[in-house]
Amino acid sequence: MLSAINNGFARLTDHPDFGKLVLRLTFGILLLFHGAAKIEHGVGWIARLLTAHGFPTFIAWGAYIGEVVAPAMIIIGLLTRPAAFIIAVNLAVATLLVKTGAIWSRTDVGAWALETEALYFFGGLVIMFLGAGKYTLIRNPRLQ
Repeated sequence: MLSAINNGFARLTDHPDFGKLVLRLTFGILLLFHGAAKIEHGVGWIARLLTAHGFPTFIAWGAYIGEVVAPAMIIIGLLTRPAAFIIAVNLAVATLLVKTGAIWSRTDVGAWALETEALYFFGGLVIMFLGAGKYTLIRNPRLQ
């Protein structure tokens, strides 16, 4: 009986391309909120952090690419894998700049202090490895 329920549910929900679309839309839209904050408030504070770590300040402009351009590309399915890679790198750099000391910390509710950063980083990797699926602006027919 459990096998029949499982098989029936699997038949109803076996839509990997739709799942990829939902993942891309959720991930991209939620990350765009972070990009909107950068558009509203600028990246000056990121430039100051970079300077404190000995990096050139122009790298701060990469936040716009990683949190506005790349998520938009993921949403529409344009160069999805490279865009997802850019997001993963952006999150790694952001975490190293802002929250390095929180690697072993937990929040007041018991969550890992880097939970959000990890979700975005690994989400970017997952999208990079899965690709966009068939619901996309540009598909690579060789990989379909």
